[in-house]
Amino acid sequence: MLALPLLAIVLFRVLTIGGAVWISVVRYGVKSAPFVGLQNYISVLGDDLFWRSMRNTLYYTLGVVPSGILVSLLLARLVFALGRRSQVFYKAAFYLPSVVSGVVMALVWLWMFDPVYGLLNWVFRQVGLEPLLWLRSSKTAMPSLILMAIATGQGASVVLLTAAMGGIPETLYESAKVDGASSRRQFWHITIPLLRPTILYLMIMGTISSFQVFHPIYVMTSGGPYHATETAVFQLYTYAYHLVDFGRASAIGVILALILALVSAVQYLVVSRDETEY
Repeated sequence: MLALPLLAIVLFRVLTIGGAVWISVVRYGVKSAPFVGLQNYISVLGDDLFWRSMRNTLYYTLGVVPSGILVSLLLARLVFALGRRSQVFYKAAFYLPSVVSGVVMALVWLWMFDPVYGLLNWVFRQVGLEPLLWLRSSKTAMPSLILMAIATGQGASVVLLTAAMGGIPETLYESAKVDGASSRRQFWHITIPLLRPTILYLMIMGTISSFQVFHPIYVMTSGGPYHATETAVFQLYTYAYHLVDFGRASAIGVILALILALVSAVQYLVVSRDETEY
C-alpha cells in the first residue's frame, strides 16, 4: 500500500533535491558537467545583488507573516462569533481568493495598482489624496506587494483558526466569566494560548511561502523597479532561465532551503518553549 507513495516521494522529492545539490557543485552544461566544488556558492555569496534579493525576501516575509497572522486572528474571532450558516458563508468568502490562480489574482491587482485607471488611486482621488505610483516607485513597490498578500492570502488561515477555536472547551470561558474576565481578557488568556499550535503551523508555512514568492513579482514587477522587488526565488529563476546558469541557480536554491530549515527550527523551538512555560 505504501510502495507507490514512497516511490513517488523518492522520484519527485529525494532525487530532485539530490539532483539540485549535485548541479550546484558542477558547471552544468549540455555535453559535460565538470565538478567545481563550492565555486557556485562562493559566486552567489559574493554577489551584492544576491544579498539585496535576500533583504527584499526578508522584508516581504516580515511584512506579510506577522501582519497576516494578526489579521487572520481578528477575522477568525469575528467569524467565530457568528451563527453556523454565517460562518460557512464568510469562511468561503475569505477562502475564495486562495483557489484562484496566482497569475489571475496578480493581474487583478495589477489593474487595481494602475496609476491612471486603477481602483486604489480612484479611491484616493475621491477623498482628496494624491495618487501613488504603486508598482512604479522603488519606495512603494514592495509595500504594494505586501498589501496584496495580506488582503488576499488569509482565507486558509481564517478557516484553520476558526476550526481550532471550535475545539476549545466552552467550560474554560464559562469559568473565566464567573471570575469576571472580560471578552478581551478571555481571548488573550484562553484563546491565544490554546491556538499556539495552529499559530505555529501558520507561522512556519507562511514563512516558507513568503520566501518562495514568485508569481506576483513575475507578473507585476519583474523584480523592479531598480531591483526593489527582486527576491531570492526570482533571482534563481533569472539565473536558470534567462542566463542559463543552472549551477548558480541551484546554489541559490540550496541556500534558501538551508535558511528555511533553520528559520522553521528556530520558530518551532521558540513557540514550543513558550507553550511549555505556559
